[in-house]
Amino acid sequence: MPGRKALIRRPGPRLTEGLVTHVERVPVDAGLALRQWERYAGTLREHGWETVEVAPADDCPDGVFVEDTVVMFRNAALVARSGAPSRRPEPAAVEEALGRLGCSVDRVREPGTLDGGDVLKTGDTVYVGQGGRTNAAGLRQLRAAFEPLGARVVAVPVSKVLHLKSAVTALPDSTVIGYAPLVDEPSLFPRFLAVPEESGAHVVLLGGGKLLMAASAPRSAKLFMALGYEPVPVDISEFEKLEGCVTCLSVRLRELHT
Repeated sequence: MPGRKALIRRPGPRLTEGLVTHVERVPVDAGLALRQWERYAGTLREHGWETVEVAPADDCPDGVFVEDTVVMFRNAALVARSGAPSRRPEPAAVEEALGRLGCSVDRVREPGTLDGGDVLKTGDTVYVGQGGRTNAAGLRQLRAAFEPLGARVVAVPVSKVLHLKSAVTALPDSTVIGYAPLVDEPSLFPRFLAVPEESGAHVVLLGGGKLLMAASAPRSAKLFMALGYEPVPVDISEFEKLEGCVTCLSVRLRELHT
């Protein structure tokens, strides 16, 4: 499909120092993480996505989690301003890459904070997590950027996990999936499907009914197969130790017109 690109950024030398908020810190194998990242990027390419590698952010331990740096709606990019001050240098190289790809670019400005991992899009509906890294001013700026383009923005409370997409993502038919103990208000989603594993709540839509997901959620994979989807598992164990998931490691650009 023309225009399907994915921004990625390789793990930096300080990856093992990445922030953790809702989990206990455990050792991360940096060498294994790099191999897992390479396999993740290769899987995207195998399924028709052109990967665009953003310049390294070697001083930023969490730089590999590139999804948090920007939110896309159609061809418009809203560059994030993280609620974690240590992560605020990360978006600069991402913004440069988006400019080269022909995206229109706006930025979240102080006092707003916004992490891309707090934003879940299903069709024209944009759910925005509130309570962690994204504040009310960030939400207002996202509304101002995207509502004129046709977005319907819905605020969602987040208290049990780092980001909204740590708790929920969505299937191609817009059914929101989540691990129920970590979802604050499932009733806010018109269709909600509980999955049996925490990591089963995270899918990347590859196209053609294929779902990129963590290898650590085999029961959820069986559930998706029963619904007619094709799971594409990848091992991201080292990133899961840092509260990462399959969505965090790329920014998917589906509607580029360059």
